[in-house]
Amino acid sequence: MVNVNANALGIIFPNSFDGLVPELVQNRTMASVPFAGRYRMIDFTLSAMVNAGIDNVTVITKENYYSLMDHLGSGREWDLTRKRGGLNIVPPYAQARNKIYHGRVEALNSVVSFLSRQKERYVVISDCNVACNFDYAAFIDAHMASGADVSMVYERTEIPEAAKADNYTLTMNEDGRVTEILTNDYRSGEQNLAMNIYIMEREALITLIKDAMVRNLVYFERDILARNLQLLHVQGYRYDGYRARICSLQSYFDENMRLLDPANRAALFSEKKPVYTKIRDDAPTRYVQGCRVKNVLAADGCVLEGEVENCVLFRGVKIAAGAKVKNCVLMQDTVVEAGAVLDNVVTDKNVTVSADCQLISNGSPIYVGKGKKVGPRG
Repeated sequence: MVNVNANALGIIFPNSFDGLVPELVQNRTMASVPFAGRYRMIDFTLSAMVNAGIDNVTVITKENYYSLMDHLGSGREWDLTRKRGGLNIVPPYAQARNKIYHGRVEALNSVVSFLSRQKERYVVISDCNVACNFDYAAFIDAHMASGADVSMVYERTEIPEAAKADNYTLTMNEDGRVTEILTNDYRSGEQNLAMNIYIMEREALITLIKDAMVRNLVYFERDILARNLQLLHVQGYRYDGYRARICSLQSYFDENMRLLDPANRAALFSEKKPVYTKIRDDAPTRYVQGCRVKNVLAADGCVLEGEVENCVLFRGVKIAAGAKVKNCVLMQDTVVEAGAVLDNVVTDKNVTVSADCQLISNGSPIYVGKGKKVGPRG
């Protein structure tokens, strides 16, 4: 772990953008969606914070958070098992006669008392829909140097079609100060697309949230930031590093497949800034004599006997002799039996594809839900 004093605490929202990937979040949050063979989406956000010296992190859950809690545990893998600070998982919060929070403002209001008791000067806020090896230390330094009230991270890119109904884009002056925030921008061409990473002073955040609650405001970006750009100095911070934005099943498939390129893996995973995850004691992947494997990213514990090409395989995947698997993302403990043929498929955890079954798609990937068993006729 990187040993620096960031003077910042982290807040992570695991459920943001769940609606963009309904297939993948039936039993989990966006934060706990498996990615890149052995990780979960939250691993990238949490590891980046820890690598920057942020050792006080709160995860504000909303629903479907059992798998997230199971994955994070006490935070030991991220060195967050501490007497002060460490990892704090906040369950869904509702007051009498009120439903569970609706929007980031109400969610933050549920931890205002907690924030008031903390000592760090700054608060860093992030969602979990983008996998990247973000440098929070550089972000904090840039924010301090700018003198801004709030800094927010953006990427210069075209807005994915699936994200056009749920995004924020920024307009900035020549000094990088944000002059306009657009909601659900549908324009074509490159835009300044927000990555939903923010920093501000802790006391200022508490004041903003309390004021917003009095005014019955709901959305942090739209109701607080966008409406107050004349009063608040909001600074843009451009991120040009490798990133994988998950906003649909297709993007999930595509971003996993991109990691078959060694250059992309090297850009996402760094020895100096490692990505930590829950440890599972598996044996190394076993390549049985007679198997044919080409361009495959395989995690530990796999047993490969058949033909596998252009695939991302999570822990414990088993592909029997005579099976042919191509252009697939197979999550943890998927079993492909003898004679099965898969092409352009995403399987969730604990899926069994029976012998001689054929799952082939020439368009969007086929998705097989968690724990399902698919027979020869699908």
